[in-house]
Amino acid sequence: MASRKESTSVSSTAMASTGGTLDSPVKQIQIEGLVVLKIIKHYQEEGQGSEVVQGVLLGLVVDDRLEITNCFPFPQHTEDDADFDEVQYQMEMMRSLRHVNIDHLHVGWYQSTYYGSFVSRALLDSQFSYQHAIEESVVLIYDPIKTAQGSLSLKAYRLTPKLMEICKEKDFTPEGLKKANIGFEQMFEEVPIVIKNSHLISVLMWELEDKSTVADKHELLNLSSSNHLEKSLQLLMDRVDDMSQDIVKYNTYSRNLSKQQQQKHQYLQRRQQENAQRQSRGEPPLPEEDISKLFKPPQPPPRMDTLLIAGQINNYCQNVKEFTSQNLGKLFMAEALQGHN
Repeated sequence: MASRKESTSVSSTAMASTGGTLDSPVKQIQIEGLVVLKIIKHYQEEGQGSEVVQGVLLGLVVDDRLEITNCFPFPQHTEDDADFDEVQYQMEMMRSLRHVNIDHLHVGWYQSTYYGSFVSRALLDSQFSYQHAIEESVVLIYDPIKTAQGSLSLKAYRLTPKLMEICKEKDFTPEGLKKANIGFEQMFEEVPIVIKNSHLISVLMWELEDKSTVADKHELLNLSSSNHLEKSLQLLMDRVDDMSQDIVKYNTYSRNLSKQQQQKHQYLQRRQQENAQRQSRGEPPLPEEDISKLFKPPQPPPRMDTLLIAGQINNYCQNVKEFTSQNLGKLFMAEALQGHN
């Protein structure tokens, strides 16, 4: 999937000029209902379990509102399809849409997620390339597992101005992140989504809801959902283990750095004492040496991965919180119904 993300970034760079300001130009996203159905259908046809599906979002910008009016998927292909050119495919698709007078402006991309596991370095790099080339770009995250439980899970994210600056400078050292004063809370900003449908589609949805059976509505009180909670907690524990390993790496780096500083200080003291003795004997002092060559500082571990892990842990915690709060509500409702009967 990494090669696909890189090719989409190159394509977006070729199609738009670089944004000049860092202030978020998008305050709201208006997405057509047909686009939502296309994203859902794309995952149902090509997504399998944890397999991620991706696609391109098309639309236009009106004031501070981003209107997403169309989309098309990236085709699934194997390593045998070496001749397939993703960039050429996107250009031909948008050229064909332009010929039939359909919105063809590139405004972002979408991706499915598996139990909310989308905060990764690959997504960060791809969204930075999009947002650096197309200022209004967003990424839509579709969660099919949450959607299958009865509520549409579709969220839009953008990189914050602080994170855009860090990614431009590519300074992911502990000192660079500390200077920027950025934590996992300031990495992504969520943009509110409004789904727009035509009046005919709204009438059709009203009729479908009116025809739904009472049994289907009672399924909302179903309490047999422990598998989802168990999987979410398992993924959460895996990321906590990753965080623990990163903490061990950083502590090891800190100890090595402190140890080297002590060795450097001892070396300088010995040099001063020896020079003082040579001076008392009337001998010339020792020649100056480059301390940085004698004591090369240890390489600091990259801290951006740690921030991403912390962001993913926070996302898992929010999912578990939402899930458990819904189940608690179901328990109280079921208890009330049982007491009433």
